[in-house]
Amino acid sequence: MKYEIIVVGGGHAGCEAVLASANKGHKTLLVTGSKDTIAMMPCNPSIGGSAKGIVVREIDALGGWMGKVADKTLIQMKMLNSGKGPAVRSLRAQADKITYPREMLKLLENNKNIDIIEEIVEDIIVEKNKIKAVKLSTGKEIMCDALILTTGTYMKANILVGESRTVSGPNGTRPSLYLSDNLKKLGFKLLRLKTGTPPRIDRSTIDFSKTKREDGDNKLYTFSFDNDAYYTIEKQEPCYLTYTTQETHNIIKENLSKSSMYGGFHKNLGIGPRYCPSIEDKVVRFADKERHQLFLEPESLYYTDIYLQGFSTSMPYDVQEKMVHSLPGLENAKILKYAYAIEYDAIDSKELKPSLETKIIDGLFTAGQINGTSGYEEAAGQGLIAGINAALKLEGKDPLILKRDESYIGVLIDDLVTKGVKDPYRLLTSRAEYRLLLRHDNADLRLRKYGYEVGLINEDQYQKLVNKQTNIKNIIEELKSIKIKDKKNINAYDYLKRTEITMDDLKEKLSKKYGELELEQAEIMVKYEGYIKKTKKEAEKMRKLENKKIPKDIDYDKISNLASEARIKLKEIRPESFGQASRISGVNPSDISILSIYMKRYFND
Repeated sequence: MKYEIIVVGGGHAGCEAVLASANKGHKTLLVTGSKDTIAMMPCNPSIGGSAKGIVVREIDALGGWMGKVADKTLIQMKMLNSGKGPAVRSLRAQADKITYPREMLKLLENNKNIDIIEEIVEDIIVEKNKIKAVKLSTGKEIMCDALILTTGTYMKANILVGESRTVSGPNGTRPSLYLSDNLKKLGFKLLRLKTGTPPRIDRSTIDFSKTKREDGDNKLYTFSFDNDAYYTIEKQEPCYLTYTTQETHNIIKENLSKSSMYGGFHKNLGIGPRYCPSIEDKVVRFADKERHQLFLEPESLYYTDIYLQGFSTSMPYDVQEKMVHSLPGLENAKILKYAYAIEYDAIDSKELKPSLETKIIDGLFTAGQINGTSGYEEAAGQGLIAGINAALKLEGKDPLILKRDESYIGVLIDDLVTKGVKDPYRLLTSRAEYRLLLRHDNADLRLRKYGYEVGLINEDQYQKLVNKQTNIKNIIEELKSIKIKDKKNINAYDYLKRTEITMDDLKEKLSKKYGELELEQAEIMVKYEGYIKKTKKEAEKMRKLENKKIPKDIDYDKISNLASEARIKLKEIRPESFGQASRISGVNPSDISILSIYMKRYFND
């Protein structure tokens, strides 16, 4: 039996990878431990968030599916930072943990190019440094031309609660016990990482009168550029805000020795996430803080579990009971599922090319938490790119490499392959130096053309983009010709740049009625014209460095005067361009200058 592409793992990375491959016409096999875990949300019940919501929009712009499925199954939607500038606005949806996986599975099962088997991959077969097959736990081998590993937190996974360590994947699922060892034999460096999840509380046992209600926005939004909203404003499910107390902090401090993280029970403990720490870690690291905010979030319309956002812990069950009961509104709360930490194996992402193909094995791609990231959205973005590039490789075409000034997905992948990770990577707006260009509102303008070129965006979708671009251009040109009666002779274009003026004040003066999103886009382009031009100029300088390629066979040992750290890092990562080389930690501008002189001398560049 042989497939063109095999995807291992049915999480958010795996779903996007298999759909991208199949929708590009390649016969694709998805190998997953169980269909019940496809697109599962083992942690928070949300899609989007700061920076992450922009990634979901980018996935949709490129022809991926996370945004469309989230739109169809959400139970609350908010635009974060709506009162701030457009560079930091981002959507966040409360997703239904029952219907989201169900809808994603339906997409997979209805695709004629996708087969699904419920099995565990324990080894990969390689011949002459090229991927040949996967080996299942049954011993059966399945051949393929390309392989994408999206194993999530399943490789050698252990659940940690207090002193106990249980061999298990998320939510008691079956882990992959041998794959990471076999990857190590093939030359991959492995990392041991850790993440965690908070308790789930029975809704009926919470006194919501002691919390603050947090409703969804009173404006309809969608992640997808192709959907109208499926939900109604009035029927959104509320969330609630509460806080830790001094009693909570005292309980944690008194029981630190019982925590998996602080108790010293477990040797070589995996490294946890810096930007989403456990509650005990928050209490220790931020000892001056009197309280920490927590959100009570509904997981589904079909059951009563409330997710206690911000209360991840690896304390024993009896301590968790005391901690939860110290929170306002949760004094009599019933815990339905206890919190736990999970540690797992990941690979060193510096061993990847920007296409997400591994440098070690031809035809092997990796995406998601196996690459050291955290979050559903980061995983889905990588899965989409891995799926596209695996298919393009089989088609004999160049890979799709998104630049840092084009997308958050580009920032994410460049950070992974250039800098690597020490703890689970989380995408933040602060990681993007060109974030004014990488906005929620313009993801389709930035990326939909790429989706069309690789074959995941159809003619109707692309024509919709072309019409939008034309209308935005026409709006801006019209504004320049419309005269405004003011103290000075001024056109509407310059008038709109005033802080107190919005497009709502001017849209009636336009020759025809334009769409709300087109008007919004034009307004942003006018109001932020100076900043956007400056950012684009900075990005263009970096583009020149990106376009200056470094030969694959360059011998860094022959380059005199390179700093020893720079030489080590350049040999390890083997950057593809001067731009990538300049972002490597330990490579200084003087090293880039020396490299440039060497290139001119020996490669006639």
